[in-house]
Amino acid sequence: MSLSLAWKVLFGFWGVSEVLLAVATRTGRSEGNVRDRGSQIILWIVIASAITACVWIKPPAWASMFGGARWPETAGVIVLIAGLAIRWTAILTLGKSFSVNVAIKDLQKICRAGFYRYVRHPSYLGALVAFLAVGLHLRNWISFAVLFVPTTAALLYRIHIEETVLREAFGEEYVEYSKSTKRLIPGVY
Repeated sequence: MSLSLAWKVLFGFWGVSEVLLAVATRTGRSEGNVRDRGSQIILWIVIASAITACVWIKPPAWASMFGGARWPETAGVIVLIAGLAIRWTAILTLGKSFSVNVAIKDLQKICRAGFYRYVRHPSYLGALVAFLAVGLHLRNWISFAVLFVPTTAALLYRIHIEETVLREAFGEEYVEYSKSTKRLIPGVY
């Protein structure tokens, strides 16, 4: 399989899987306490706009990554695989507790298994790693910034909302969990 085909297949899988997640795991008001505050819509708009903009802009040659080297494309495929693996492992670890919108379901508990032992939001970490992969694949610093900065900001907003809801739902238990884990990057943030 060529590098270009591998990228297209992985990127397509990622897009389709996110749409299927949005349909299959959205928590309805009758299933739990939905407290999304519009963050899912904001996230989708920012991501779609950023991906569209970074793919379609034609930045100047001086903005090429690493002097126009081709290796970032290969690195992009590898990093995309890692990002998708992190995201899907986190989602599967949560199982029925996972929801694309911020919601607390009945009988939900704080998950401390898998990646959740190290970070509180590994599915978002996986998404950010995947966005990093797209930036590498495009091999341009301007495209990278157009994609990574707004999506990171939108995800940080989403994390803020989610952590507020989790603290309200689980109280001191979540505060203690927060003291033993970082938000996104183990040992750092």
